[in-house]
Amino acid sequence: MSDLMKVSSNPHIRSRVTTGNIMLAVVIALLPAAGFGIYNFGLDALIIILVTVASTVLTEFLYEKAMHRPVTIGDFSAVVTGLLLALNLPSTLPWWAAMVGGIFAILVVKMLFGGLGQNFMNPALGARCFLLISYTSLMCNFETDTYTGATPLAVLKAGGDVNILDMVIGRTAGTIGETSMIAIVIGACFLILLGIIDLKISGSYLVSFLLFLVLFGGHGLDPAFLSAHLSGGGLMLGAFFMATDYVTRPITKKGQYVYGVLLGILTGIFRIFGPSAEGVSYAIIIGNLLVPLIEKITFPKAFGEGGEKI
Repeated sequence: MSDLMKVSSNPHIRSRVTTGNIMLAVVIALLPAAGFGIYNFGLDALIIILVTVASTVLTEFLYEKAMHRPVTIGDFSAVVTGLLLALNLPSTLPWWAAMVGGIFAILVVKMLFGGLGQNFMNPALGARCFLLISYTSLMCNFETDTYTGATPLAVLKAGGDVNILDMVIGRTAGTIGETSMIAIVIGACFLILLGIIDLKISGSYLVSFLLFLVLFGGHGLDPAFLSAHLSGGGLMLGAFFMATDYVTRPITKKGQYVYGVLLGILTGIFRIFGPSAEGVSYAIIIGNLLVPLIEKITFPKAFGEGGEKI
């Protein structure tokens, strides 16, 4: 009888959707950006992708074996982490540095905090920032056989002109997965159609970022300036694939809007007033750290609460 009766707290939801289904869909959605990155940067990009995915999956497997815990690599979350990390790395990065990033993402950011669902920040972005601090020169080297200049956002920040069409298509220097806005949006539309993500966070992120640029960017409503910032850097990749991470985003609807606006403002501050032309990674990580506070503020009160306690 005890096997037939299980007591658990609500909500009780019947659904065929599993973590593995969701993560596999995210992997599929990232394939256009990954494929274009390989086309754009060649074999070096493919090696980075294979190394990061292999290192994240193997690290999770070995850790769980060593700790005598159930092996969870079948839920594809480690694959998603490895793929996202690779798309945030330059193709010129040595393979050993990419491997270090993959190990750090899983071991330090994810598994040491309890595994999937317990990590307090996005593992891929945590590893990217770790690599930026540890190997700054390697992480900022975007010169390849095809592209020898600075990234479009760096050119724009220095007062130069950029080709918007090249930025939208992806014919620019940058990290493996951030260059093609079209490829990223295709993957995002796939996830939106499946109902895995929506526009509460992504939409409020992008709109608040544009408003910040209009107010403080120094170019007003200049379409070229706004389009360049939308198309360049990791904004689209971050807005649709990392800011929407189920584990590190707020669970309340109001909180998700607040979170998106916060990310937009932080990204604007880093890009306009900071020394770097980017800022998405740090904005999302800071947002991750503030999620508990956002949820506390936006969590709805239970019916009948609110009176003073005597």
